[in-house]
Amino acid sequence: MTKKLAVVAIGGNSLIKDAQHQTVEDQYQAAKETTHHIADMIEAGWDVAIGHGNGPQVGFILRRSEIAAKVEGMHEVPLDVCGADSQGAIGYALQQNLQNELYHRGIKKNCCTIVTQVLVDRNDKAFQNPTKPIGGFMDEAEAKKREREMGWNVVEDAGRGWRRVVASPLPKEVVELDSVKTLLDAGVVVITVGGGGIPVIDDGNGNYQGVAAVIDKDYASSLLAREIKADLFLISTAVEKVAINFGKPDQKWLDKMTLAEAKQYLAEGTHFAKGSMAPKIQAIIWYLEAGGKHAIITNPENIGRALRGETGTHIVP
Repeated sequence: MTKKLAVVAIGGNSLIKDAQHQTVEDQYQAAKETTHHIADMIEAGWDVAIGHGNGPQVGFILRRSEIAAKVEGMHEVPLDVCGADSQGAIGYALQQNLQNELYHRGIKKNCCTIVTQVLVDRNDKAFQNPTKPIGGFMDEAEAKKREREMGWNVVEDAGRGWRRVVASPLPKEVVELDSVKTLLDAGVVVITVGGGGIPVIDDGNGNYQGVAAVIDKDYASSLLAREIKADLFLISTAVEKVAINFGKPDQKWLDKMTLAEAKQYLAEGTHFAKGSMAPKIQAIIWYLEAGGKHAIITNPENIGRALRGETGTHIVP
């Protein structure tokens, strides 16, 4: 049987169901539910690389760091290291749950998390206009002090206080790509580009260097899908299908879109929210433009049905 290769992108928010279920144990249980559905894919014959978000988790790590620095005088954790921490923790929850699920199904398949760096362009225009808020709220005096002493970019956030903002540059290269390919070729389920990858730049002397930035996880997963020539790019999110005119009287759920239709809807600028669905559609457009065959957007519990063509929004060339 010819192997089928899929990239599955899981939202970091999908591991936190609501404000009452944010603990590590809660996230572990959410990961367990998600990996059950990914195991269905594997049982159906798919080889899988898993990407995931980490927005809430990095926020928690930063907040712990900030509190520890104020209360105990501990050193604060740099953002790139927070990304690495979250990759390890989320990867651990995903790989352990998936390994357990496969074992109980009698499927002999290993799972592995790769702490993944993703190269970004040091001249990316996003660095000139940081917009991604991270960390906790500060008063103006503290914000200005950090801006002055630590070089932070800070903004006032809707009357709630001041926050640090960082760049969200485009991913250019998955640094550990050869390792990912080797593991996939060996039949291993690989969890990679967590949180969009740890953003690094080339310092010009052949050295990678971490930077304070956040890469969109759908963009990074799209890059991965293109680089490994995945047969399927599946984005697992909060909705069963994609809608145009979302939230309006003429809202319409979509079973299928062509690449041309996806580009048209995105260009119209009224259908997909910039902070949620628009990046997913753009990520899929890039994947299909590079020769990708098939993309699906659906929620975790409907992955199996979507693969059978029963639900989800399917985007094709």
